[in-house]
Parts: sequence; structure tokens; C-alpha cells
Amino acid sequence: MELREIQEAIRREYFDRDSRRGLDGTFRWFVEEVGELAKAIRGEGSVEEEIADALAWLLSVANLLNVDVEDAFLKKYGFLFTRGGEE
Repeated sequence: MELREIQEAIRREYFDRDSRRGLDGTFRWFVEEVGELAKAIRGEGSVEEEIADALAWLLSVANLLNVDVEDAFLKKYGFLFTRGGEE
């Protein structure tokens, strides 16, 4: 499974709700999940689950902004795959 497929699955399932909530509200949920990830890193929860939650909310934010995360990542970090990892 590729990142683009994951983002599209999030779009199909959550875009309508995220749109009703709006960008600001959806971004706040993302920030809350990052906070929960911080707690998990300190031993107060499942790091794996919180990483998944934070990623899902980041993808929701990206969907509202019409950003293809895989494309954005490759534009910024594509050198990792094309030049032996040297920037």
C-alpha cells in the first residue's frame, strides 16, 4: 500500500465530516493527536496507535488543503530515492 492510497482511503471515509468541521477544527484535532503521541512517547499510551492517529489527522488536513502528501514528500525528500540519500 502506498501513501497516496492511504490518503485516498482517509478522504473517502472522512472528507465530508472534515469539511463540515472545517480546516481550523480538523487542524486542532491533528494537534490534539500529536499531543497524545507526546504522552505515549513518555509512556502514557500506545506509540503505534498514536502515530497512526496523528498520520490519519494529518492526511485529513492535507485533504482539506488539496495537498497530495506523497507528491509533497517526494518534492521535498525525493533525493532520498534518486541520489543515494544525499541532499
